[in-house]
Amino acid sequence: MTTITTEQKPATVASRPAPAVLDRPAEMRRVGDRKRILVGFDLGTNASCVLAGAPDTKDITVSKIIPTIVGYAREGLVDGIIANNATTLIGEEALNHRLQLKMIAPLEDGIIADLSSARDFIHRVRAVIDPSGAAEIRAVIGMPANAGEEAREDIRSCAAGVFDRVLLIPEPFLAALGFRDDTRLGQPNYVDPVTNSLFIDIGGGTSDLCLIQGFFPTAEDQISLPFAGDAIDKVIEDELQRTYPNNGLSRATIRQIKEEFSYVGPIRKPLDVKVLIGGKSHTLELGEVIGRACNRLLDKIYPALTMLIARASSESVAQLLQNIVVTGGGSCIRGFDTVLQQKLAADGFEAPKVRLAGPDYKRFVAVGALKAARSAREDQWQHLLS
Repeated sequence: MTTITTEQKPATVASRPAPAVLDRPAEMRRVGDRKRILVGFDLGTNASCVLAGAPDTKDITVSKIIPTIVGYAREGLVDGIIANNATTLIGEEALNHRLQLKMIAPLEDGIIADLSSARDFIHRVRAVIDPSGAAEIRAVIGMPANAGEEAREDIRSCAAGVFDRVLLIPEPFLAALGFRDDTRLGQPNYVDPVTNSLFIDIGGGTSDLCLIQGFFPTAEDQISLPFAGDAIDKVIEDELQRTYPNNGLSRATIRQIKEEFSYVGPIRKPLDVKVLIGGKSHTLELGEVIGRACNRLLDKIYPALTMLIARASSESVAQLLQNIVVTGGGSCIRGFDTVLQQKLAADGFEAPKVRLAGPDYKRFVAVGALKAARSAREDQWQHLLS
């Protein structure tokens, strides 16, 4: 069996992309007799979301959230342990057979870390979109803010031979586009998030902040921090090893604990958490551990937030401060919006308003990507050759 190694690739500042055109319908035609399917693809560090539909409707024919994991069958497996004796599984199927598989995470810090497993993951996502394998697939794929050309080329390389054409767009911009309520556009009391807002997208690998002002953001409009959900997990894991040595808790268990009990602000005690260690139930006091780890995220995001606010024009900043949106998994951290808003007010920012994107945060990037696919001009699509 081939051994797959992981190499982290650092993100670099990307060149300024072309302005977006969001109000023109995509060309609706067939290539020969091939059906065309448009895809919005949020390729995330821990979970990916894929939405697909025809170019001439607003219908969504495929809507899936898939854990971003690939499993390769271990040597010597007994026949029938895995259905059809499959040697490569992704997502939930891979997690259900984790004991029989070598598990590889294709992404790290929001960018591809292992090309081989990333290709396998995207190839199997295509089978979800188009089981026949006969359609022409055009995909808009979200990228971390300020992802460099190397990271973009890795995406193109992995998608070549799987998708026919792609368009790579910063994830925070797509999140704003997905968050936008198209049914309320034009209403006098509706503030369009794509017109003037600041999005904070906290994922597994990166925390991306972006000024959204109606066009594709430039490098100056974006800041990407390599500290997000996975980094919080690592901080908690290290703290637990110091406080409760040899506790044996897996990273997956630590992530579950974080997702249930995470918070920012003053340290909360007691915060007792029941866990299984060596098959026996134990109660751990984790208020300080979890609080310190989550507050580290807040401490890293706040300076980046104020830096972007300072870059906004004086004419736009008043409305911008009213439209700061936190999305991604980090938006589920208790009190994040409230504490962030309090910090802004304490530093003298005029009437700031920070809100959460809401429970559908896992879909917003993909929703925005599918909207962008349906409005993209023909000359904006990049051809991929296998």
